[in-house]
Amino acid sequence: MRVISNTSAITLALGALAAAGAASAQDQGSDAELTASMYSDAPADTAEMVEGPELEGFISARDGNRLQITGEDGARNVVTLDQTTQIVSKSGIFGISSKDRTDQALLNGLPVDVRTMQSPSGDLVASRIKFQKGDFETAAMIRNGTEQGFAEQTAATEALRGRMGDIDKYNIKGTTNVNFATGKWNLSSEAKADLCATASAAEGMDNALMLVVGYTDSTGSQEFNQMLSEKRASGVVNYLQQACGWKPYRMLTPTGMAEADPLADNTTEYGKAQNRRVAVNILVSKGLDGL
Repeated sequence: MRVISNTSAITLALGALAAAGAASAQDQGSDAELTASMYSDAPADTAEMVEGPELEGFISARDGNRLQITGEDGARNVVTLDQTTQIVSKSGIFGISSKDRTDQALLNGLPVDVRTMQSPSGDLVASRIKFQKGDFETAAMIRNGTEQGFAEQTAATEALRGRMGDIDKYNIKGTTNVNFATGKWNLSSEAKADLCATASAAEGMDNALMLVVGYTDSTGSQEFNQMLSEKRASGVVNYLQQACGWKPYRMLTPTGMAEADPLADNTTEYGKAQNRRVAVNILVSKGLDGL
């Protein structure tokens, strides 16, 4: 377990948290701007179509029945959903005749495998969209903050929030970094052990909170790395709460910082390995430290 001091990273992350509310309020508008010029007219009848490319990536934008799929290499493709499109997950096949079901299943940030049909003009229609149940849960977690529920209005949550509401300066008691393989967000057995050890150490500190921040190396596009850093942070939060017993109300909202604030040189493989990380920061407000 690596414990380091990382004041600049905490300052960046807390700044990102302060802007999170405004950013989320703009999400819908941002998607609309992103997709306004890239969606063409509805494609031709499927009878005129041939088998199109199979796309692997994540949903990076939506506009009605159109999805933008971004691959790991940053390439973007737009596909259209119609009444024949199947949405497939581990738990079965969902028909997509209901718009509500579409909106519920296909979230921004969701990794998908899309089979397509292609019209003579080059437009793509999704014949099947496949995703993993766990990926859907992670995408939902990112969209909603954390899976465990800052929406829970328990007395303990409200009491702690009340004490912390007007305090924006923290003592950093320690930072533990867990590392990841290129393009991945699954936790190694070593990382899992380190996370529970960190939670145990923080449990012994009065008034301690955790701030979890995800990072990537410089490989890939900024858009993909932002999604990847958020997935890493959310996965760590999920493990800390479910496996290590850390209480949701003692967790600040996780954030992803993509390539920002690298620990090491991104021009070397060793440096990139150090930068593919999630930092778990133990914080105590200066106003409460020692109480």
